[in-house]
Amino acid sequence: MTDSTITDIDISGNHGKKLAEAQHILESLGFPAGQRNVRSALTLLALLDMQPNHDWAAASNPPMGITPILQWAEKHYAVRYAPNTRETIRKDTMHHFVEAALAIANPDQPNRPTNSPKWHYRIEPAALALIRTFGTNAWPSQLARYLTERVGLQTRYADIRNMARIPVQIPGGKEITLSPGNHSALIKAIIDEFAPRFLPGSHLIYVGDTGDKWGFFDEQRLHDLGVVIDAHGKMPDVIFYYEAKHWLVLVESLTSRGPVDGKRHDELARLFGKSTAGIVYVTAFPTRKGLARYVTQISWATEVWVAEAADHLIHFDGERFLGPYPTTPKKDTNGEPSA
Repeated sequence: MTDSTITDIDISGNHGKKLAEAQHILESLGFPAGQRNVRSALTLLALLDMQPNHDWAAASNPPMGITPILQWAEKHYAVRYAPNTRETIRKDTMHHFVEAALAIANPDQPNRPTNSPKWHYRIEPAALALIRTFGTNAWPSQLARYLTERVGLQTRYADIRNMARIPVQIPGGKEITLSPGNHSALIKAIIDEFAPRFLPGSHLIYVGDTGDKWGFFDEQRLHDLGVVIDAHGKMPDVIFYYEAKHWLVLVESLTSRGPVDGKRHDELARLFGKSTAGIVYVTAFPTRKGLARYVTQISWATEVWVAEAADHLIHFDGERFLGPYPTTPKKDTNGEPSA
């Protein structure tokens, strides 16, 4: 089944009528074909709680996350999408709805972390007022007025979103911004506090972001060190090249996928196995209390840095302190690193 027109799904009666009308609304608002397909039409209907037998005047704007949107589409329109469709809806539909100011992300808390379970969207109030006139004599004039004012709405909501992002200075006097949340706050500390203390003069190669995997990526420098990463590679959160020592330093934030344990150590070793520079593995924690919870999981021959005690580095075994190893540490019979 494709996802381009309503004829791709066997829906008749009021179901098909509402889908066609939702697509017409999206077309009237200027969305291209990729954002007025069945997926996007169902998403719009869900955000409006527009059930098959409802009149457009009854449209509302309840807060909805991506999973509730999928559940709503299945309940009211008998359209079932696979769970992995969530990312497609987020990137190919909701991102465009938000950019166009048709929907707002987290109007109650614009700085909500991207990976928060409370993340949700709502139809923007002016757009809701317009959509409620669909099918009436007022629709043409209200649409013309809305389209005239929409640029101002887009600018206003874009400013709110940008204010919620976390600014990070990177080498060369440039600045990037990261999605709001504790994860990005720790990433900022890694760049601003960890690197100057323990990797002075190092080159920032990569910064991940919960909202955009490639927050910053000096792909050419990594390529020059013998490493080529495809889009599906499980990158660490931050990568530095410490030229003075010829080290590639891979830093994982606890707030993303957890510490560098034995499994993650092996994944990174394979991913960066062709590096001409020595590999150093670091886990960053926001607090010592957080470290205490995960201390038994951390792989040997790695380093730990705690943001609240920024001047200190904790070394987990091995003969080197903050340095690469020619081979991965030996493991015991249970597959865990051995001392």
